[in-house]
Amino acid sequence: MSASESPATRRPPWETCLDVEGQDAGHYLDFVNEGLYRAIGGGEPGRVLEIGCAAGMFGKTLKDRHPGTHVTGIEASRAAADVAATRIDRVIQERMEEVDFAAHGIAPASFDLVVAGDVLEHLHNPWGTLSRLRTLIAPGGRMVTSLPNVRNLEVLGPLAVEGRFEYAELGLLDITHLRFFTLRDMQRMFDETGYRVDAFFFTLSRSLERLFRENEGQESVTLNVGRMTIAGVTQRELMEFCSAQFAFRLSPR
Repeated sequence: MSASESPATRRPPWETCLDVEGQDAGHYLDFVNEGLYRAIGGGEPGRVLEIGCAAGMFGKTLKDRHPGTHVTGIEASRAAADVAATRIDRVIQERMEEVDFAAHGIAPASFDLVVAGDVLEHLHNPWGTLSRLRTLIAPGGRMVTSLPNVRNLEVLGPLAVEGRFEYAELGLLDITHLRFFTLRDMQRMFDETGYRVDAFFFTLSRSLERLFRENEGQESVTLNVGRMTIAGVTQRELMEFCSAQFAFRLSPR
């Protein structure tokens, strides 16, 4: 929201966020997702493909921290792709699901690392995309990916108690999200598309971190969220309820 806008005059996200190719580069959060970065693990990244690379900050950080890394990005937004082209080695400005890898000279087993940070939920067919990407991973290579968690209390509370499922410009209910996943759904998607989960990491919602810490380590928890009470909550469920995002390290089976 610009300085001249107030909540009363702000345009709804369906008017401002659905033109993905024409989106201003400033729309994308220009930062490094440390949970996703942590999922990479040890070793040199080598040849990297990043889908949904936005303005290229993640790839730039990989190159800065690991000299010799070569990063190819795929990005739908023209403005963001232009910025990314100044930061990483190559950018293909297309929607991921429309990319013809062979036409761009990308052969099977071309990459040591594939990065899909907060992008699968934006795709019509993330399952098909994961299957296609698996063929691009070299022997011994891996993928890291992160997805928002729809089982978050920030979503469940307003939905269950107030009947609200309000799309926004960014966040868990980003209006450009086409698919919604819980942790179990994510793991099933990876299994069905030929991946093994080697590690996963969770990122807590800031507004729920205190709730998580207060109840961490208890055998059974009762959560009170407004008028909603959830009893018998396990530690795994507590983690899921309070997590905004999960990041995974995957390897092809």
